[in-house]
Amino acid sequence: MKEILDIAKTWLSEPFDSETRKEIQQLIDTNSDDLADRFYKNMEFGTGGMRGIVGAGTNRINKYTLGKATQGLSNYLKEVYPNKKLKVAIGYDCRHDSKWLSKVVADVLSANNIQVFLFEDLRPTPELSFAVNELNCDVGIVLTASHNPPEYNGYKVYWNDGGQIVPPHDKKIIDKVNSLQFDEINFNTNQEFISYIGTEIDEAFWKASLTSGTFDITGREDLKIVFTSLHGTSITLIPEVLKRAGYTNIHIVEEQATPDGDFPTVTSPNPEEPEALQMAVDLANKLNADIVIGTDPDSDRVGIAVRDLEGNMKLLNGNQAMCVMTEFLIKNWQQQGKLNGKQFVGSTIVSSNLVNEIADSYGVETKVGLTGFKWIAKMIKDFPELDFIGGGEESFGYMVGDFVRDKDAVTSALLACEIAADAKVNNSSLYNELISIYINNSFYKEHLIAIVKKGMDGAQQIKQMMIDLRENPLTEIDRSKVTLVCDYQSSIQKNLITGEETVMDIPKSNVLIYHTEDGSKIAARPSGTEPKIKFYFSVKTTLDSVANVEKTEQELDAKIQRIIKELSL
Repeated sequence: MKEILDIAKTWLSEPFDSETRKEIQQLIDTNSDDLADRFYKNMEFGTGGMRGIVGAGTNRINKYTLGKATQGLSNYLKEVYPNKKLKVAIGYDCRHDSKWLSKVVADVLSANNIQVFLFEDLRPTPELSFAVNELNCDVGIVLTASHNPPEYNGYKVYWNDGGQIVPPHDKKIIDKVNSLQFDEINFNTNQEFISYIGTEIDEAFWKASLTSGTFDITGREDLKIVFTSLHGTSITLIPEVLKRAGYTNIHIVEEQATPDGDFPTVTSPNPEEPEALQMAVDLANKLNADIVIGTDPDSDRVGIAVRDLEGNMKLLNGNQAMCVMTEFLIKNWQQQGKLNGKQFVGSTIVSSNLVNEIADSYGVETKVGLTGFKWIAKMIKDFPELDFIGGGEESFGYMVGDFVRDKDAVTSALLACEIAADAKVNNSSLYNELISIYINNSFYKEHLIAIVKKGMDGAQQIKQMMIDLRENPLTEIDRSKVTLVCDYQSSIQKNLITGEETVMDIPKSNVLIYHTEDGSKIAARPSGTEPKIKFYFSVKTTLDSVANVEKTEQELDAKIQRIIKELSL
């Protein structure tokens, strides 16, 4: 504790301002337990950026931790492009601190004589990714903590392709950031280097979204849509893009339409959680709507609810949504005669293998990367000779085409409505299209458990859980033999049947995946942005008819519960 106190006391003098000093002094004077959490480690500038609670301290989001990250980024940019007039786009979401923190970031960049294009008001994260390319910027930065609780904020960095930073830039930027002291941050704003952007980028984004997200269908005016922005940024773009596409029957959840960093009507502003979309579902039931669309605060994740076989609203999980979207996109490419063996779709190691089955049935390759959309964006950059159709991950993110290089709830919402409208006019439904995919391929069912472990002790517990899984590997799961163990930290795939080990050509990551003889897949992955460890379950079987959907789904659900009990989770 003495070491933590000594570090905290360094924040009681320059370069820290009087407000920060006062906050830390009060914690010291009251012997607050919060002091240790604020200073037991540095806020890590990870491979995608930073995310944490806002406040004073080395393990918090504040003007100094973000200033240090931005100064390190500035130093790296000048090293990589020594004679270039550098340009950076900055966006931010609806969180209380996002606007002023974005100005702090802009100030540091301008102080380093880097041209800044700062959004005049909050905007969705995918629009920032788009703006990087639209304005020919070298880097993009967005201030957001996605769906985290209100006390959080974050900082994500994008490279000149519009995708989040990946090797080798990520590690090199981290090294620059870590080499700095707080008194090396240049906060001396040069206003000449800061320009504000807004509606002109909105217009360009709407046009690109409509080009990629609309198809040769009819019946848009007959689709009844309920939309909620969950107090976030999507209210600025999604209603307008749907209207411009021809959707006239849109009903907005007004109680959640005003951006608000407190997210007052939900426990968590995460469309992965059924509770978050409950108000929208209630409105849909009142209006007999066909589809519910909901997005997270920075509008990169999209939740979709549609009517099931009994007519009840059902929230699709991220795997189901990405499979329906992928099938629809590939089928449209096929109908337009555009498939020639030089296309691919993107997925991740913890997402459903049903995507691979769908793509394979059309002769389209599926490229699989680590968790996180930066790896899908990297695929586009690494294979310029191939056309990217679309890609997604299980955590409710999807990207249509390559005009945005991050998950894009705006265009994905538009695509979902296109699928639903097309199905309805053909006496089907989006849910029926999903069932057809199961019948034509395999019936997959997925489940996610996230175990939260906060603070120093929690981090150690998560670390120990992964050690135990590696040192005592499972050999059987639900009476099915484990065939492959894929350890992405060591890059080794081991066949437990033959004993053969092969090296996986994929960047290292702290993920462990078990594959069984019956097609089950169980993955363990500590979160890179939150104090939790996630367990992903995927099981499958065959489905012979629509009549057996409920019975087959119950069997798969029961199998997942048996596995969870077997693993003592």
